[in-house]
Amino acid sequence: MKCKPCEGGVEPFTAEQAATYLKEVSGWSIAPDGLSITKKYRFKNFKEALAFVDRVGEIAENEGHHPDINLGWGRVKITLSTHAIQGLSDNDFVLAYKIDAHAVHG
Repeated sequence: MKCKPCEGGVEPFTAEQAATYLKEVSGWSIAPDGLSITKKYRFKNFKEALAFVDRVGEIAENEGHHPDINLGWGRVKITLSTHAIQGLSDNDFVLAYKIDAHAVHG
């Protein structure tokens, strides 16, 4: 799958839809408000965490869908949401899957 451009005009996922998609992406959690998904990653040091962020950035650019990223020493937190619809869409789960499949192991 590939992220599709979203300019709004579609409804965000319901809680039930998001829960179904969440089963396909290990370790991700839905925010209490149901508007985003998040995952935390751990690394040996800052350099490895930064390299991971760079890989995530490449994937995000290729998909045209961009996460919020929090980077610290040995840790990265990724938050995904489709801002145009103020909630979750296919794109968030596609990108979560691709981050785990292609960015985690370098």
